[in-house]
Amino acid sequence: MTEREALIDFIVAARDQSQNMVIVCEGLLRTLEPGEAKEKSQPKPQTPAVVEQTFLCLLFEPQTGQKIGAYDVAYEPQNLEENWTRALDILKANNAIIEKRYHGPSYKFSYWLFGEHKIYRQALKQPS
Repeated sequence: MTEREALIDFIVAARDQSQNMVIVCEGLLRTLEPGEAKEKSQPKPQTPAVVEQTFLCLLFEPQTGQKIGAYDVAYEPQNLEENWTRALDILKANNAIIEKRYHGPSYKFSYWLFGEHKIYRQALKQPS
């Protein structure tokens, strides 16, 4: 690996870590009493700190369930470790479960965790 490649790898890793840190800190602030969090943080829009491409780069397989209909599942072994870890960390930091799915205003899908080594997604309903 050349010095330039090592520097690029370092910068990318530092950027990813700082983005993850923002997500974790925002999650921790939300767990505080509303008054405490407001005193110490600036108001920010209620949008995720990451773009949906973080999740779209995962390999999903279509599934159908009786209760929720069509959805997709990504399995850890079928995805690149770096992509998987980043998406998983974001969903864990935001406690993304089926009842509290993770998505932003411009997202096409909502994402959540259930069980080990799987990330779920389902298409968001478009406003009519």
